[in-house]
Amino acid sequence: RLGDQERVECLSATTGKPQWQTNFPASYQGGSNPDDGPRCVPTIHAGRIYLFGAHGDLYCVDLKTGKKYWTRDAYGEFSGNDGYFGAGSSPLVADGKLLVNVGGRGDAGLVAFDLETGKTAWKMGQEAASYSSPTLTTLGGRNVAVFVTRLNVLAVDPKTGKEFFRFSFGKQGPTVNAATPLVFDNQLFVTASYGVGASLRKISLQGAQPVWANDQAMSSQYSTCVYLDGYLYGAHGREDVGIAQFRCVKAQTGKVMWSQPGFGVTHTILAGKHLLLLNTTGQLTLAKASAEKFQQLQQHKVGRGTTRALPALANGRFYFRTSDGGKGQLTCLQVGVSAKTR
Repeated sequence: RLGDQERVECLSATTGKPQWQTNFPASYQGGSNPDDGPRCVPTIHAGRIYLFGAHGDLYCVDLKTGKKYWTRDAYGEFSGNDGYFGAGSSPLVADGKLLVNVGGRGDAGLVAFDLETGKTAWKMGQEAASYSSPTLTTLGGRNVAVFVTRLNVLAVDPKTGKEFFRFSFGKQGPTVNAATPLVFDNQLFVTASYGVGASLRKISLQGAQPVWANDQAMSSQYSTCVYLDGYLYGAHGREDVGIAQFRCVKAQTGKVMWSQPGFGVTHTILAGKHLLLLNTTGQLTLAKASAEKFQQLQQHKVGRGTTRALPALANGRFYFRTSDGGKGQLTCLQVGVSAKTR
């Protein structure tokens, strides 16, 4: 965001040199947070980039040039609203459709758009928008999109919007659902703070059967856990209440194997058998993914200000964005062999 414009910018992954940029009008004013967005991660598919702006504007641009293909005012057309922090559920591409938790009225909670034209393919449900991004999985040989909305979890057919199952998840009032749903071994793990807690369910096209649920195991405010060899690793707690812990939890039972205090809300990336942990104060930690105990290998302060945006790991480089005094900075670190800043 720069003034009254939201900007998508392409940079060289190795040098950071700008390649192109495209701007769009922006009217979002910040809501419950002075940061005026945008908040969604760009979705890239087949040479195009799909963007969901903070005020619910949907854009499609060319990956190589930034050329604009189409635009939809999703919040305006479907009567969506900014919620506490503006739009924050990143779009999902599946079966030739762009799926978005718009949170609109008139059965426009979930809306699918044609990838090529942006035209509405289907819409369904009275689902208010959340800050959780949907995930794609396969059940019974069929693609299934799983959404955590404001107050529910539901699974739908990406082609038609047909609902396979749903269950209640979330609370009314000043709360958010923000972590991405995690699917493994035909099971679905969802988590939130604010007294909502975590839940594991056995899932199929016919339904979602509870395995366990509680608010003591892994209640994450907005960061998404990772799964490895039967265990979940992630943050337990909130950014605005106390200091979140980093934990390992046995997936099948919810048993806490260990808990490391003082981490704060942490984004977690699984790299082989290792964990890269970036908290909101810019502290980067490398640890072993072990259920026995927390095993820290390295820790460095790598960013100033707030590092709330999702980091990325690709080709031995770790990318993260900081926000300090209204100004943002993107940093690239070489990881694995050295820690040289690019």
